Amino acid sequence: MNNKQKPILLIIAGRSGSGKTTLLEGLIPELKNKGLKIGTIKHHHAEFDIDIPGKDSWRHKKAGAEKTIVSSPNRIGIVMDADHDHRPEELAPFLSGVDIILVEGYKGENLPKVEIFRKGVHEGPLCIKDKNLIALVTDSDLDLDVPRVELDDMKGLAELILKHFSG
Repeated sequence: MNNKQKPILLIIAGRSGSGKTTLLEGLIPELKNKGLKIGTIKHHHAEFDIDIPGKDSWRHKKAGAEKTIVSSPNRIGIVMDADHDHRPEELAPFLSGVDIILVEGYKGENLPKVEIFRKGVHEGPLCIKDKNLIALVTDSDLDLDVPRVELDDMKGLAELILKHFSG
């Protein structure tokens, strides 16, 4: 994959408690081992704050700055106001220089997606009829006409993703 092109956006979908974050923790190193630069987006339904009250960046935002960047030799953080719930495509430019952006959440978006589903934990997969579903990561024997990957086979999932987007 060439990061001079727009990065690939891939939704990681699943019900709450299904293991989306755990899946990402295993998938990211596998994709990195294949030479890819990875970005992530985590969708959150409620208001949240990553800035610490009283710190300089918090004070800048409180004073009225629309965007505040905190920069150090090891990390850059951006805090900015939003006037709507941004879609993954709108957030992607903030992650320039990556090959693939793994998006946790946004299950209703019209983007390629992998769903994680655990039998016995939830009623059924969310994306059964979604034409954008490229794989189901599961411990069940459901047949959704997409490749099925075992819950602990992150190497296999990484290979499936690369194959899907390479041709």
